[in-house]
Amino acid sequence: MAKRPVMSINLHELVKSQRAYFTSGQTRELSFRIRQLQKLKDAIEDAEKSILQALQTDLGKFAYEAYLSEIGIVRSELRFTLKRIRRWAASRRVRTPLLSLPGSSRIYPEPYGVVLIISPWNYPFLLSMTPLIGALAAGNCCILKPSEYAPQTSAAMAALIAEHFDPRYAAVVEGDAAVGESLLAQRYDSIFFTGGAAVGRIVMQSAARFLTPVTLELGGKSPCIVDRDIRVDHAARKIVAGKFLNAGQTCIAPDYLLVHKAVGPELVDGITANIARFYGPDASNSPDYARIVNRRHFDRLAGLLGSGRIIVGGHSDPQQRYISPTLIDELNWEDPIMQEEIFGPLLPIFPIADADEAVDRIRSLPQPLALYLFTENPAVKKKVTAEVPFGGGCINDTLVHFANPHLPFGGVGTSGMGRYHGRFSFDNFSHFKGVMRKPAGFHMPLRYPPFGKLSWLKKILR
Repeated sequence: MAKRPVMSINLHELVKSQRAYFTSGQTRELSFRIRQLQKLKDAIEDAEKSILQALQTDLGKFAYEAYLSEIGIVRSELRFTLKRIRRWAASRRVRTPLLSLPGSSRIYPEPYGVVLIISPWNYPFLLSMTPLIGALAAGNCCILKPSEYAPQTSAAMAALIAEHFDPRYAAVVEGDAAVGESLLAQRYDSIFFTGGAAVGRIVMQSAARFLTPVTLELGGKSPCIVDRDIRVDHAARKIVAGKFLNAGQTCIAPDYLLVHKAVGPELVDGITANIARFYGPDASNSPDYARIVNRRHFDRLAGLLGSGRIIVGGHSDPQQRYISPTLIDELNWEDPIMQEEIFGPLLPIFPIADADEAVDRIRSLPQPLALYLFTENPAVKKKVTAEVPFGGGCINDTLVHFANPHLPFGGVGTSGMGRYHGRFSFDNFSHFKGVMRKPAGFHMPLRYPPFGKLSWLKKILR
């Protein structure tokens, strides 16, 4: 496939035109926002076939997985937002303290202005459209920069946005890292980035020049704890489903397992059985198993296969960019596979004596984006939830918290900052303006010199 040319566009003029459009006030009108979101919803429905084809070409995702993990979630997010946007956008009254009476206080949500969204390649449609929905719902103008590593999906989104939206309002800018650098040289009112920590630091440094607020959705090594008090066959099935979706190229996939020694062998058997159950005796022949996005990432993952002992899998084919679902044990924490987010179908397993050991180990590492715990023990659930910092996660499942628009999604520490989905997306792209209204002719004597006794003031303000 020929490399797509870099989009020829004056980025400074694009940002300038969006700022002028925002200043006109049109995007602030709630009726306008609703029309645009409905237009996006209809456009995605009309373009579904081309989006599915693009995802298959870029990542080897067949229609069912692509709809399940990308298009379906986006459409659900749009329905959720359209149903609730009037309530989210409404001003709300809050209490006014005694010293400020008579008066009233309200909070007014208002858009930031021009927003830049930089999205990744692993779920290129989902992780572009979901923040875009929040940005438009809040009343912003938006520039979307998709990843060049998913060129067909990037092109499909560019065509969709260009056909249905004024570029002064919403635009897609395609291109490589140089284009990204040029985009970051412009001034925005908010930046939303999904990707790795190294680029996240570059984004944050660029935003600091203009004091632009930043949302960083990064990654990290998300642990999965399997306690002894659990139906191991159920845990194995959900771990396989969560880890090997999209060939492991999921920022919230279980990155490594911490498994109670009492259930370790049974869990390995269960994982092995479920890999065969899902993908057959040879996953390379399965229509439900994706491929590594490009040769660079394939080579990186293949290099990690040298660590530990391969229990299951370990097969690869560079021509297909195929790496089989792989389970590895007999590892050290210093091995290369444990020094970076794996982002592929390799799953290390470590034995633990109890939940205390798991908590101590995870707390000694950078905060993960996600955490998964399999247990029926209430004390273990409470301990892990209360004592381990992580972005979000599940008890007795994997991944599914991402698709709940009632839950905030985001990292903590090195796994990111800020959160989105549902109401949290609207809030993330909004400034909340606090306004107090007072009668013009009323004066509170306590505010003005000459001041009286401090004891009187303390009685009033206690």
